Amino acid sequence: MATLDRIIDRLPLPAFLKHEDAGKHYGVIGDFDTPEDLLRAIRTARAAGYSKLEAYTPFPIHGIDEALGEGRSPLGKIVIVCGLAGLTLAILLQWWTGAIDYPLVVAGKPLFAFEPSVPIMFELSVLLAAFGAVLGMLALNKLPQYYHPAFNYSKWAGATNDRFLLAIEAKDPRFSAEEAITFLNAAGSRHSELVEA
Repeated sequence: MATLDRIIDRLPLPAFLKHEDAGKHYGVIGDFDTPEDLLRAIRTARAAGYSKLEAYTPFPIHGIDEALGEGRSPLGKIVIVCGLAGLTLAILLQWWTGAIDYPLVVAGKPLFAFEPSVPIMFELSVLLAAFGAVLGMLALNKLPQYYHPAFNYSKWAGATNDRFLLAIEAKDPRFSAEEAITFLNAAGSRHSELVEA
């Protein structure tokens, strides 16, 4: 197994596919009853100086990104760039095929005209923007991800049903397992535990 790990370490994999050695602990995860309790705990943790936080919820919660200190997603920029690339590609494709590769004069019409090219430009823009949206979303979310250390939490099943989890990661510069457990319990966690990586 050690030989396989050395081979994998030498491969030019993207950073999110490489195994990160963050120690033997992922962090401390606390279990909260309601979205409001979770948001209050996140804001309290940020005010206490914790910066490496992650929340796991069964549905999207309005305001959680701001509470966690997350910035805007770059997905919109990816989609715009892909859409503009599709538009440019459509224009160049139609111009090159009609005016350069196979110039054919039909009833005195120009070799390349903008008007009949609009449907193809629209279609290729939408196609590449859709590919950019799907592939960008998968890459930004680091999917597919078949294993995550948070899965080791004893009450993990609740994260997909009716529980709201807050993780303080071991990568946080202020992390101490005992202090994080005490902090989450004081913030209203029903169950807090140290999770193995």
